[in-house]
Amino acid sequence: MQVMWDRLISVVEEQAQTLIRTSFSPTVREAGDLSAGVFDLEGRMLAQAVTGTPGHVNSMAVAIAPFLAEFPLETMRPGDAYITNDPWLVSGHLHDITVVTPAFLGDRPVAFLASTIHVVDIGGRGMGPDGAQVYEEGFYIPVMYLARGGEMNDDLLRLLRANTREPAQVEGDVFSACAAGEEGARRLVAMMEEFAITSIAGLASHIIDSSRSAMAAQIASMKRGRYRHEVTGDGYDAPVTIAATLDVGEDGITADFAGTSGASKFGINVVYNYTAAYVTFAIKCAVAPDLPNNYGSMLPIRTVAPEGSILNAQKPSPVAARHVIGHMVPDALFGCLHQVVAEGMPAESSMMWNPMLRGLRHVDGRALPWEYYSFHSGGMGGTPGADGLSATVFPGGVKVVPIEVAETVAPIRYRRKEFRPDSGGAGRYRGGLGQVIEIESATGDPFEIQAMFDRIAHPALGREGGGDGAPGALRTSEGRRLRGKGLQGIEGSDVLVMELPGGGGFGAPADRDPAALAEDLAEGRVSREAAERDYPEALARLEREGRKA
Repeated sequence: MQVMWDRLISVVEEQAQTLIRTSFSPTVREAGDLSAGVFDLEGRMLAQAVTGTPGHVNSMAVAIAPFLAEFPLETMRPGDAYITNDPWLVSGHLHDITVVTPAFLGDRPVAFLASTIHVVDIGGRGMGPDGAQVYEEGFYIPVMYLARGGEMNDDLLRLLRANTREPAQVEGDVFSACAAGEEGARRLVAMMEEFAITSIAGLASHIIDSSRSAMAAQIASMKRGRYRHEVTGDGYDAPVTIAATLDVGEDGITADFAGTSGASKFGINVVYNYTAAYVTFAIKCAVAPDLPNNYGSMLPIRTVAPEGSILNAQKPSPVAARHVIGHMVPDALFGCLHQVVAEGMPAESSMMWNPMLRGLRHVDGRALPWEYYSFHSGGMGGTPGADGLSATVFPGGVKVVPIEVAETVAPIRYRRKEFRPDSGGAGRYRGGLGQVIEIESATGDPFEIQAMFDRIAHPALGREGGGDGAPGALRTSEGRRLRGKGLQGIEGSDVLVMELPGGGGFGAPADRDPAALAEDLAEGRVSREAAERDYPEALARLEREGRKA
């Protein structure tokens, strides 16, 4: 059983790698904004790929049921594949497309392979928070056939191409998801034949029961009680409060978000699936990080989010920028878990800053639209035993698109990309640094940015006496301040400047190791002025010992 379980992980990882190797967009190919998983015939996730994001894979973990409702097992045929981007069924906004492929042993379905990808464009207003309803945010695909008996649904693909600004990239990524599902199915069936099994039902039960029991045992060892914490973000037109109550019981953990801000009229709302995905991620990080992530290990974790709140927005609420609020969920729960876990939990992190850039490219007298989406981040919060990671995406876990790739696929130029000194919150363990990024037009043409940024008015807070991280800022090189959210224009002669926020510090700055401060000073992560202000004790020790400061 253990050997087959390990093999399942290699099956889905090869599925994910096939998706990466064949995808057209840098969002998937370079950043890894995707997920892959294998499911039994009841739609329960048994294994996930190592590559991928928590928001995708943990949302996808509950996404097979609507496919089974539309396509019962007896109607499935080899060569079938199904698709949807319904935010309330999968991972929360129209830019995420989920493709499900049944695996067949002979003419009988034995499992499902599923993947979720973030496509660079899905039409509508483009990815940003300005929409008033989900229908403005792009091309809405219900649960339907992507392929039937090996024949692609050309009518769907024609409509998809007609509704996107980057038709080649989007259609190419959909084909990649289809190919990845086929490769995963092929490897799964080969595994079954090697082990001479005709069903994975027994393996599925073993995986789910073992994982559930192991997670329940970890929870049972925790201190019982009810713990509360709140996190505040900038929101769009008003601050947003994420109020979390964590109930640690004998048989499981419940995260309840009663008291959280109501749904916004702008596209920063979060669907329940996405909220639950990051609840599972945060709790599992703290309670059982070494356990495999599957249906069984998720069972003891429950999420309660009031309908109509910003964490359980109802259709047709706009949801395109749902990650801006959804990524605050782990920080809110870490504040609760800090009261439970003996060694403590990290300070608040700075959130992802994902600029969606777009404009017109002039080719042979024609003006062609272009879109570019990338992932950047400020600093993670300091931890109970180490400084926070700098310029690291958390909790999404995706990679940054290399500058060389960005400048190849879009008419932009990166002028500057470097750490932002003094942006990490002071503490015994310093918060991770943000970064400064400058982007300009490579052709002199104007372009637009869909801003979806937070931690500008409400920086990442420190923990246990640690200082807050530096707030972020968005502006142009000519001094024009830009809003943290919404569509805004950049003149062709101007430069977009993003100053990403830092993570909060952990522990009192007076307890900082002088050797760590000396290294920060030598590397330019902390200036002399900031050291005198934030770390006078450590600085004095360095000078008494005659060490270079």
